[in-house]
Amino acid sequence: MLTDTHAHLDFPEFDGQLDAVIARAREAGVHRIITVGIDRESCRKSLAIAEKYDNVFAVLGLHPCNVLDEGAMDFLEELPALARHPKVVAIGETGMDYHHLPSRELLKRDKSEAVFGALQAGTAEAVAADIADGAMKSAQAEAFKAQLDLAVELGRNVVIHQREAWDDALDILRLYTGKLRAVFHCFGGSPEAAAEIAAMGHLVSFTGIVTFKNATLVQQTAKSVAADGYMVETDCPYLAPVPFRGKTCEPAHVKLTAKKIAELREESVEKVAIDTQRVACAFYGIS
Repeated sequence: MLTDTHAHLDFPEFDGQLDAVIARAREAGVHRIITVGIDRESCRKSLAIAEKYDNVFAVLGLHPCNVLDEGAMDFLEELPALARHPKVVAIGETGMDYHHLPSRELLKRDKSEAVFGALQAGTAEAVAADIADGAMKSAQAEAFKAQLDLAVELGRNVVIHQREAWDDALDILRLYTGKLRAVFHCFGGSPEAAAEIAAMGHLVSFTGIVTFKNATLVQQTAKSVAADGYMVETDCPYLAPVPFRGKTCEPAHVKLTAKKIAELREESVEKVAIDTQRVACAFYGIS
């Protein structure tokens, strides 16, 4: 028996298909799914899905990339009421993400030397980019702290999204040491980074990335973490494992991630399933 500890069943890829998706998961031995909200609409849909299916539970929060959306920070005032629902098992996904800062998005849209040079020099464009980046970083930190505070208040754990903001995310999380536990979802860092998280009492979770040929670093990490220090997830509809890479991922595919981790750890799939199921049930408070 496996648990997909991080899915996005509310995303449009699954519209009108949830009965079949959940049935395929059961057939693959995935008997529990945690669906994760990322903003007001997503959280409401995720909670409705959890209410409909006995084996689906919800995690509700504001994703760091959405903090500057219209009404996003107001949603944090609504979140406590939603999060008290009995099918809500954690807060998140929240955290810090500097990969999508405004300056970086500008470079993605226009990779010309002129734009790059402007961002490197003391031009008006550079100043504007710095201001926009600072505003997003500040809003992310504010939202992260607010959700950590809520988790403490409700006695829930936290699902963390971290991308290229390691030091800042950990600096904030350290303020809550002993008050809650967190899982760094879609973990792709080194064994040393995973050990740092474990030393703080937190967990990591692996996606289908671990099956990719070029994923040497995260494969080493999957081999090194303690049996009680990790979970498995899909992050579906993204990050489908081999041989479905590039296609829509779904909860049934978490079995392939577990199989690869078992191979890396030289353990049976059954042991990986038992270990990760035990960790997931304890972390999310699911009997």
